[in-house]
Amino acid sequence: MLPMHTLICLLLSFFVVWCQNVSAHGGVSIEEDICVIQIGFFTAHFAVYQPREAADKEFCEDLPDATDTIFVLTYLHNSLKHAPVDFRIIKDVNDFGRFAKWEDIVQLEDFEKDTVFYKPPMIRPEAMLNVEHKFEEPGGYIGIVTAKYLTNDKIYRAVFPFQVGVKTDFGYIQLFILLGVLIEIYYLYSNGVLTRWFGQLRTHIR
Repeated sequence: MLPMHTLICLLLSFFVVWCQNVSAHGGVSIEEDICVIQIGFFTAHFAVYQPREAADKEFCEDLPDATDTIFVLTYLHNSLKHAPVDFRIIKDVNDFGRFAKWEDIVQLEDFEKDTVFYKPPMIRPEAMLNVEHKFEEPGGYIGIVTAKYLTNDKIYRAVFPFQVGVKTDFGYIQLFILLGVLIEIYYLYSNGVLTRWFGQLRTHIR
């Protein structure tokens, strides 16, 4: 039987990893509280804003409302400012969800018809890409950023699925409560309390 402190550490580690996974996914990750998008070996700071609804609050992918939205990529890899970069948003009509990959996109018959926004490739020496788009309806979307490395003509992509205006009732508070309940159950089990309770219950049933 695992010692109590070992179990707590395992549960907390799982919880931290889970929170990181739900906070950012696909080609976007959180590094030192900064949202970063990985386009092949290129990297950029990734931030999303909905100024009409949330002032200057910065989001990392999932968005609370279907409204005017600004995506900002600030290049962290110096050579990225010499590469043509494009930006596409498609509706996730196939429900690929949080684990959507480029391999899923290319299998679609025609993802062009599912495209709700597209900004053609352009070299940006200012090392920043700004995208403004108004979402007309809530639901699942997939962002695709493509960069072409000019010295070898290789194409690199980042695919990041996200939700717009989809409310979830199961948040961090509920997860902390669940974690506490699991720890309490294990504590009662390790001290034999649950075994005695079940023994008494079987006795009463008979």
